[in-house]
Amino acid sequence: MVPMTRRRFLKSSAMAAGVTILPSGLLHGQSANEKLNIACIGVGGRGAAHVIASLSQNLVALCDIDDNHLNGALTAINAECEKRGIPAPTPRKFADYREMFDQMGREIDAVVVSTPDHHHAPAAMRAIKLGKHVYCEKPLTHNIREARLLAQAAKEAGVATQMGNQGRADEGWRRLCEWIWAGAIGQVQEVHVWTDRPGIPARFWWPQGGGRPEGTDPIPAHLHWDLFLGPAPERPYCAVYKEGKFQGQNVYHPFVWRGWWDFGTGALGDIGCHAMSGMFTALKIEHASAVELVKDSGDGTDEMFPRSAVIRWDIPARGDLAPLKIFWYDGAAYPPREIGELPEGRNYPDGGMILVGDRGKLWDGPSWISGERMKDWQEPEKTLPRCESDHFSEWIAACKGGRPAFSNFVDHAGPLTELVLLGNLALKAGIGNRVEWDGPNLRVTNRPELNQWVGRRYRAGWSV
Repeated sequence: MVPMTRRRFLKSSAMAAGVTILPSGLLHGQSANEKLNIACIGVGGRGAAHVIASLSQNLVALCDIDDNHLNGALTAINAECEKRGIPAPTPRKFADYREMFDQMGREIDAVVVSTPDHHHAPAAMRAIKLGKHVYCEKPLTHNIREARLLAQAAKEAGVATQMGNQGRADEGWRRLCEWIWAGAIGQVQEVHVWTDRPGIPARFWWPQGGGRPEGTDPIPAHLHWDLFLGPAPERPYCAVYKEGKFQGQNVYHPFVWRGWWDFGTGALGDIGCHAMSGMFTALKIEHASAVELVKDSGDGTDEMFPRSAVIRWDIPARGDLAPLKIFWYDGAAYPPREIGELPEGRNYPDGGMILVGDRGKLWDGPSWISGERMKDWQEPEKTLPRCESDHFSEWIAACKGGRPAFSNFVDHAGPLTELVLLGNLALKAGIGNRVEWDGPNLRVTNRPELNQWVGRRYRAGWSV
């Protein structure tokens, strides 16, 4: 794999480099006043919101492996258009996005990918190779190598891209960058990030920490199971767990695919590209030098992620920035109480982030939790461009010749996803087994057996 030279869109200056990139829409002759022909792949769950957002353009195709999702999307479209008093579109319906591209490739300008994680790269890469603009939900890909490949392909094709970490449109990460770059807490030495996914006692999201149930169930008429599997190895369909700790829960579909290695990326993949986005930019991270599983719940298997984990990344010095460590906690694991300086009777919220510097600490987006400098602190000047609309509309504008979106694949989404999914290699390595990482070449240097998990094998017809 040839190392990719990264244009870093977010600089500590006024980001002049970002606004000099030739806008993708202009490469494709797209006028700012024209409407895009959009196809939505995956229209249930988060994808349902993108279907409604796409009504600002020409919605020409819907694709989902679940006919119930397709029918639900059409019902939602008709209801929304009636509410707005506008004619409802009549998008064509597909179960297989490969057929959609074959039949409608010339009619599509842009594609929204909101599938399970294992379909992100196969669908997005097909679109990019056809010269289509792409919005893809987080994490950008199912594995590290796919993130690099998508970023390279997007750069070569000159298409407008955006990953669906919607907080990238908000003020918080921009303020975090400006505070950190103004020296608010000095040199950042540690970052602690936590989430309630995949579940805490107060809230259950999806099963993790188990094995494949035995037996098989009849495939429902509305579900195209082989298309759901896509690039993943074949396995029998099971509807719900019939016994054990997950009894009564769905096994694979809908939504609970996240906990399976073949289909999802676990709690880290679900939340990491949200939670780590701001600090990734603020701390000018390129690659980790190592990653290690500190502890887990002991119930991870070859099939599923563990119910809970603590992971640490080592980040080398970057210019005048000191080395730092990033800690990730999920499934009811939290930072030590002294990190958050929690008073008696107060617990950590369900999710959050604390940055520890040599002159104080910042909590989330940002607000102070310690540091003597707060008494004399003045809000730094706003130097970063702000989002003028919302995350989805920002991508639409980029497709039509506007500035690149702030979570485009090349400058942010690809590199960030590489860092996030490196944590899953630590899960494969096991507790205390340090994984030394050559980021530019996407290679584990001290445990070569782990390199098989940097990418994946694909079933015939689904390769990236």
